[in-house]
Amino acid sequence: MPEAQPATVMKIGLVTDCYVPRLGGIEMQVHDLGQRLREAGHEVVVVTPTPGPDVVDGVPVHRMDVPLAPFDIPYKPSSFDRVIELLEAEAVDVAHFHGGIVSPLAFVSAHHAVQRRIPTVITTHCLWSYATPVFRLLERRYRWSEWDAVFSAVSEVAAAPIRRIAPNREVLILPNGIDNRAWEIDPSPRDPDRVVIVSVMRLAPRKRPLQLLKMFKRVRQRVPSNIDLRLVIIGEGPERKSMERYVAAQGLSDAVELTGRLSREQIREVYATADIFVAPANLESFGIAALEARCAGLPVVAKARTGIREFVDHGQEGLLADSDADMVDQLVTLVLDRELRGKITARNREIPSPVDWTEVVSLNLDAYQKARELVGASAVGPPRSRIAQR
Repeated sequence: MPEAQPATVMKIGLVTDCYVPRLGGIEMQVHDLGQRLREAGHEVVVVTPTPGPDVVDGVPVHRMDVPLAPFDIPYKPSSFDRVIELLEAEAVDVAHFHGGIVSPLAFVSAHHAVQRRIPTVITTHCLWSYATPVFRLLERRYRWSEWDAVFSAVSEVAAAPIRRIAPNREVLILPNGIDNRAWEIDPSPRDPDRVVIVSVMRLAPRKRPLQLLKMFKRVRQRVPSNIDLRLVIIGEGPERKSMERYVAAQGLSDAVELTGRLSREQIREVYATADIFVAPANLESFGIAALEARCAGLPVVAKARTGIREFVDHGQEGLLADSDADMVDQLVTLVLDRELRGKITARNREIPSPVDWTEVVSLNLDAYQKARELVGASAVGPPRSRIAQR
């Protein structure tokens, strides 16, 4: 039988500065969200300056050929105008803008969308952190907290700075989604004297991969020599060369593997042989790789002030650390305490993640409806919507 269609079919425009085939947290989440919305019966179109195919897994993509600054950042006003032209040409019912810390396409275009009375949802995927003063200045200049738009973030941690700047503004939580069943794995047989720590990240300074290597060295120094301790780091990025030099200089070549970029299926295979997942970043707004590892059963070690704490409780799904030194302590604890590792692993495999895509899609659809109501409530005439025209 054909799948049941939703009562109200929407056409949704997903706008993002970065998108697949480039790989990263925002890129993959926007891609997955588009697929899930489409599976739920809605129409989806993506607008991005990232080069690539015009259709990805059934979702049409407008790849804007616009001038880009370093790090592929659009900067010309005409680029932002082009986003609105595409959204209006597609007659979207709602535009969902996805942004990080530096995402002019998302934030500037969202401002234009609000001015054009396009129902607008803005999701922040990163911790503003050191950039918070910039957003405070932008608030004084553009009064973004007063826009007729739905503001959201991927976690309570990411929402906190928005709420401090705009205390009277509602900020929804639209978490990243995951398919719990897709990350269920059967662990491979392993040597009881070997402990494998794994991390998945973009090898960029913000993710702190070099600091992870330094922490691993300290962990290795505190672990008895009869334990074969290994570290597998999955990912690619600008820090790769520095990491290779450090590994060679510190004599860690026999214990550290830098795999480069792997597919999701390949990552699952690594998780089947691993014992611990570690996320060394201090500025982690959500931590989708940590969530995937948690769903695969791995105990997670992460910083306590990151968004990972929203699905990892200390001593339950993993261990949380306040500093790099504390992270070394937590890693040593898990490496030496096989019983604790087993207890956490069993819990992670038995209890599914609370942010399965079914729930996350529902939260996004609720946000889209709020955006449409915002425009309808404040517009002089009827709300701008192609739904009413169907």
